[in-house]
Amino acid sequence: MQYPRPIAKLIEGFTRLPGIGPKTASRLAFHVLDMKEDDVLEFAKALVHAKRDLTYCSQCHNITDTDPCQICEDKHRDRTTICVVQESRDLIAMEKMREYTGLYHVLHGAISPMDGIGPEDIKIAELIKRLQDDESVKEVIVATNPTIEGEATAMYISRLIKPTGIKVTRLAHGLPVGGDLEYADEVTLSKAIEGRREL
Repeated sequence: MQYPRPIAKLIEGFTRLPGIGPKTASRLAFHVLDMKEDDVLEFAKALVHAKRDLTYCSQCHNITDTDPCQICEDKHRDRTTICVVQESRDLIAMEKMREYTGLYHVLHGAISPMDGIGPEDIKIAELIKRLQDDESVKEVIVATNPTIEGEATAMYISRLIKPTGIKVTRLAHGLPVGGDLEYADEVTLSKAIEGRREL
């Protein structure tokens, strides 16, 4: 069956979102049709405002509606530490933990030669310039994802920063809390052994 054009366009719009296939897009489209018109308008406004009103912080490159962002503006943050993350959602995950009180730098990706993404395609140059301009930074925590691309990015960043004398650390990787050893893969176990600490 062929959908009426407005529904087909709505479904097509939803399929552009990551992880949304045609079936889910169809469900979402019909859900929108079942919503009250005011709710649909509110949803549409939220999409437009998010796209129009958000920008990137000129210092850390996080998504923000002010520049600099609230984190960079916060005078109570530890300015001697910068945590480097791949995406803004990684920064949000770190903030939810409420343990880290330093600053951030968002790369907006990871080095991935297979995908044609090199160091110049992400915010590494901006990180290096930031470190050159701010002598108060003593440690850079590289919190890229534990993937091949994340590891390659971490190593690349480390090689650039280490000669400056700034301490470069990497988030520990390993077993999740509550996980069983027998279900862990070799890479996870290897990282857990590498990241072991004294009790």
